[in-house]
Amino acid sequence: MSTLSRIDQLYFHVKGNRWHWYFSIFCRLSLAFGFIMAGMVKILDERFASGLSAIHPMGAYLEALYHTGYYYTFIGIAQVIAGVLLVIPKTVTLGALIYFPIILNICILSFAVRFEGSLLTAPLMVLANLYLLAWNYDKVRFILPIKHDSTWGMFAKPAKNSNRFPWRFFAGVVATMVLVVLFFRYGYEVMPRNSLKDCKSQFVGGPNETAGFEFCECVHTKGGDLDDCLEILESGL
Repeated sequence: MSTLSRIDQLYFHVKGNRWHWYFSIFCRLSLAFGFIMAGMVKILDERFASGLSAIHPMGAYLEALYHTGYYYTFIGIAQVIAGVLLVIPKTVTLGALIYFPIILNICILSFAVRFEGSLLTAPLMVLANLYLLAWNYDKVRFILPIKHDSTWGMFAKPAKNSNRFPWRFFAGVVATMVLVVLFFRYGYEVMPRNSLKDCKSQFVGGPNETAGFEFCECVHTKGGDLDDCLEILESGL
């Protein structure tokens, strides 16, 4: 049996399970809600994360993005379209394909600037998006650079779904969420945080208090580059 035929068999097994179907609906609706809300902020020409300082690493990016004019609005429209397409059953695949590069970009950006506002949610949204793409494998497979068996077309909904609860799958989901939360909490030794006060709270009473305060001042008062401010921190340790 080829690897691909094993994937096909696994796909048929998953698609015939009611609990996987419920999970796909949860992913669709939660992802749609997140993008529609974020997109409407941009369409209405409001600043995203407006409480963030304009000299904060993420704040500077969002401030510059806001001043791009119709490009800012375009991103909002793209997010809303992707979200609406996820809500409509017949357009889920197209919505997931549009959604993925946008949320992946947000995820990488969050890691790059250590922005705690989306450091937890963005990777979870990427994983949920990947699940939806896998759930719609019968459609996505035709655009993948792999050979596929043309003897079956789109997946036909079974007359009766299996009610067997996929314990191993959902245990993996919970374990993945725990790992993401742990990375969010302990993945970076130092975070710029969203305000000077919150940033300094990481170092109060610690052995690196002076160097830590200089790092926070560099980020939140002087508007320094994150990498440069980290170098200041490391040199003071």
